[in-house]
Amino acid sequence: MRKISILVISVFLFFGCKQKSIVQPTFYYWKTDYQNKKAETTYLDQFKSKSLYVRIMDVDFNPDLQLPVPVSPIKFSDPIPKQTDIIPVVFIVNEVLNKIDTMQTAVMADRIAKFVKAKVKQSGKQDYHELQIDCDWTKGTRNKYFKFLEQLKANPLLKDKTISVTLRLHQVKNIVSNGVPPVEKAILMCYNMGNLRKYGDQNSILDQREMNLYLKDYLEQYPLPLDVALPVFEWAVVFRNGQYAGISKRISKSQINDQKLFKQRGNSILYDLLIDYPAAGLKQGDVVRWEQISPEDLLATSKFLSRYLAPRDRNLVFYHLDTDLLKHFTHEDLQKVIANF
Repeated sequence: MRKISILVISVFLFFGCKQKSIVQPTFYYWKTDYQNKKAETTYLDQFKSKSLYVRIMDVDFNPDLQLPVPVSPIKFSDPIPKQTDIIPVVFIVNEVLNKIDTMQTAVMADRIAKFVKAKVKQSGKQDYHELQIDCDWTKGTRNKYFKFLEQLKANPLLKDKTISVTLRLHQVKNIVSNGVPPVEKAILMCYNMGNLRKYGDQNSILDQREMNLYLKDYLEQYPLPLDVALPVFEWAVVFRNGQYAGISKRISKSQINDQKLFKQRGNSILYDLLIDYPAAGLKQGDVVRWEQISPEDLLATSKFLSRYLAPRDRNLVFYHLDTDLLKHFTHEDLQKVIANF
């Protein structure tokens, strides 16, 4: 009887205790000019970040040249800190893939490899170990995108380097139609998951209902190793006459709270503009949906993900490294999120 009791206890402990992952916290850097600001570098030091994901450029299609071209490439006013590795990130507009053939994707892969190499040297680094491609591919662009990734991996400049990709929620759930990219690993983008353009008071940055729908029954079986990206940003989504009008980069939380400018609709995240505001390109009657992320949102998201992610060592990447955004979160807030994984 004693042996049976020990066996039962052992089985309970085996299945009741999920293996903990070793998490490496870090950040995305998503500005067009890298400046080694002490306040931002302090975050890297606090979390002992070994690497920094740096957006190198966007790639979009130029109708005049009929070619994919770099858009808003980063410049480095300062070098990346010596103790921090750079992980370059290239964002490719999905529509580009609809306008080029596989010969042009090979040319694009070669040009990206050369461009990234030059930018990495400008950052003060001699080399890098991982290149991340950010593209919200679809069923229609899947084959061309996957061919591009294979061409990129075959490039001599990327020999012995890891290629990773970004992964949206719909690509996890719709794995049959969207396929699995031919790369070593992916990073799950846990933000921008709602319908940004839909009028209403929903938060399009982070939505627990969307995570349940797209991830709960699918995430644990996803075949690639997964890192995770979480949001720490905020923005003002503008609607005019009930129609989406864009994201205003000239509206801050202090302006939203200015009762001479805006009137909040009850306890919602919708704010009516009371006067014309030409400095921000807004007109009286425009509606701003102020979307932001709280420490509680991040904590709930991390608890959800920890239940369904396969246990493994992973990077946890906060989007993005900006003191104005990060001031809303204490070191303890983010440490609690990290500890959940």
